[in-house]
Amino acid sequence: MTQVTAKAGLNALLTPEDSIVVLIDHQPFQFANLHSHEPTVVINNVIGLAKAAKTFNVPTILTTVIEQRGGYLIKGLQDVFPDQKPIDRTFINTWQDKNVVDVVKKSGRKKIVMAALWSEVCLAMPAIQAAGEGYEVYAVTDASGGVSRESHDMAVQRMIMAGITPITWLAVASEWQRDWAREATATALGEVLTQHAGGSGVALAWELQLLGQATRAA
Repeated sequence: MTQVTAKAGLNALLTPEDSIVVLIDHQPFQFANLHSHEPTVVINNVIGLAKAAKTFNVPTILTTVIEQRGGYLIKGLQDVFPDQKPIDRTFINTWQDKNVVDVVKKSGRKKIVMAALWSEVCLAMPAIQAAGEGYEVYAVTDASGGVSRESHDMAVQRMIMAGITPITWLAVASEWQRDWAREATATALGEVLTQHAGGSGVALAWELQLLGQATRAA
């Protein structure tokens, strides 16, 4: 029986304990035909997402498709998990690869945070299949991209129709943190945001400066 997941209320928000991240095909060949976003933006965002996952100890699966032809995972992303060998596939649809699915099932986690190149193929296909099998799938749209803006947008619309939640990497990280009083992760996440969150990271650095000045004055 297909599991029904909540789409509203507190339990609909992500926590580190119920999430697993799947990052699909962030490889040179895929970036070469990425036209929905500036490639450096997607690179920045997927690395930010990976670093956030590492900060919160969220299991993260790295996967490539025929890496000997499509290229190894981009260095900045591999560097976040230097000891992890990406699962290399021949399946276009990652969710048809038993090696990937078995890792997700073994984790026992039902909320899959997924990003991929390209959105219309390597993101939409596994997201739709996993959602149909009872998983709650969150598609990180700004850490993914398509061969055109239309391709990306149509993929997002199609996934929404299938019950998948579109989200940005900063929203994912913020839901994992949820409360700045969680000091165990607040400092590390702050560093990730400073490096990868653009204007939000600059604003956070400024706020931390003001807080530091207030503390010294007290």
